This record gives sequence, structure tokens and C-alpha cells, in this order.
Amino acid sequence: MGRSLGQIAGAAEQARALIAAGETVVELDPESIDNSFVTDRLERGGSDHRELVELIRERGQQVPILVRPHPEKPGRYQVAYGHRRVTALAELGKRVRAIVRNLSDEDLVVAQGQENSARTDLSYIERGLFAVSLEERGFDRTVIMSALNMEKTQLSRLISIASAIPRELAIAIGPAPKAGRPRWTALVQRLPERDLHSELGSLLADATFRESDSDQRFVRVFNALAPKKARKSARPTLWRSPDGRKVAAIARAGQRVTITIDQKHTPEFGEFLIAQLPEIYAAFGRRADE
Repeated sequence: MGRSLGQIAGAAEQARALIAAGETVVELDPESIDNSFVTDRLERGGSDHRELVELIRERGQQVPILVRPHPEKPGRYQVAYGHRRVTALAELGKRVRAIVRNLSDEDLVVAQGQENSARTDLSYIERGLFAVSLEERGFDRTVIMSALNMEKTQLSRLISIASAIPRELAIAIGPAPKAGRPRWTALVQRLPERDLHSELGSLLADATFRESDSDQRFVRVFNALAPKKARKSARPTLWRSPDGRKVAAIARAGQRVTITIDQKHTPEFGEFLIAQLPEIYAAFGRRADE
């Protein structure tokens, strides 16, 4: 609940600024409010949602949300920020205190992104997927930089990493707030040329995995994609002649047997063995038939 209070405090400053600028707070039916056209969270619900519901139940909605008249649905509204409060108030059967502003698509995503950035509320991968979604919708990177309050190099790195993570995998893992840029970068480095369906299919479908928190899910996926250790080959067996000279080294690995002739001590034996292979194999065949 302390975390929810801290998050709402940041949004309150923006709301006070809007009210000071002459904006009017109205009460809306939560059923008339739609989400933003671009998602910024991988998970809605969980313990944070329960904390927010209880906080609003006890103290009411202290901070209004920001919406715009829906550009395609007369009589409806679209959230710029405050998605979680709308969900909590709908669950409680309460009306939503909101500031209604005419916002362009760019205005909306900038307000949405800056509110989350100001509260450091989105995890690294959530910011990354938000940026990728905006770019896919044709927003200029200057707009995305403004929305996420980051400079060009940071944004390029963020989009590069988020683009390399299959969206289905990111959704399965969730926000993983403890996994910052270095950990997601390390995960990306484990992805190339991997068959994620065969390697992760059973893990992602496992009930224990789905019930774990997102940081634990990240660790399990990360560990599942760890480079496989090369199997140590058995030490070769030396075969010596009756007089003690090294003749060959015999190595067995899986279904393969390798015989290496020591040309230094028996230079003619290799060629002799090659010449005798047909007769040796024929003798093997006769033995198998016996």
C-alpha cells in the first residue's frame, strides 16, 4: 500500500497542475471509459491491484485521471493515464473522477508515457514494448523520446532489445521489475538460433511457472536458455605394440569410435591398416554370420 501511495503522489502533481490551468474535474461512469490505444503494461492485477483497490476503498479516489473524448466513439472516453484507477473504481462500483481534455494521439501517448516515467512505474521491458508499439504505429522517435523522457541513444538501445524479445515470450514472463537492461540484454544474447517452442514450450505451459511472480519467471526462462555445456569426451585409450611402442589412440564418443595412428612411432602402419580395411571388414562380416 505504501508503494501505491507513492505512485499516486506523483500523479497528483500532474493533476494539480492541470486543475491550476483551469481544467475541470468531472465524474464519469467507468463503463464509458476505454483504455489507451497502446498498451504500456504487461500485467494488470495481482497484489498491486489489490493494494490500490483497498486504498481507494478506504480513502476514495484522491487523484483524478486524464482522459480525452474518444475520437471514434461518441459519448465515450479514452484514458491517457489512470488505467489502474479506472479498473479499481469499476470493481468498487464507484464513478471515476477525471479531467477531460482534447488530446491528439501524440499528446495522449506523451502524457501516458511521461506519467509512468515520472513514477518509474513501468519495468524496463514494459517501457521497451511501449516504445516498440509506438514506433510500429508510425510515431516519430522524437515523440517516443518525449513520452519516455529519454535521449536518442537510450531509446535506440531500448527498442533494439525489446524488438529482439518475441512478444509472446515477454507476455509469458511479465514485467519482471528486478530485471533491468543488463539482464534483458543477456537474455537476448541467448535467443539466436534457438527453437523456443521446443525448448520453452513445456516450461511456459507449466502451472507452477504461470503462478510464479514475473521476476521468478524471468529467472526460469533465463536459466532454461543457458548455453549447454559441451560434453566431455572420454580420454583416449593408448594401444601399444608388444615391444611398447605407441601405435594408436582409441577414443569413444557417443556412437563414434576414432582410431588415431601414431605416425611418429609406426609410420607405415597407417597405410597398412587402410589397405587391409576391406579384408578386415569382410572378416567382421563372416564373424557376424557365424
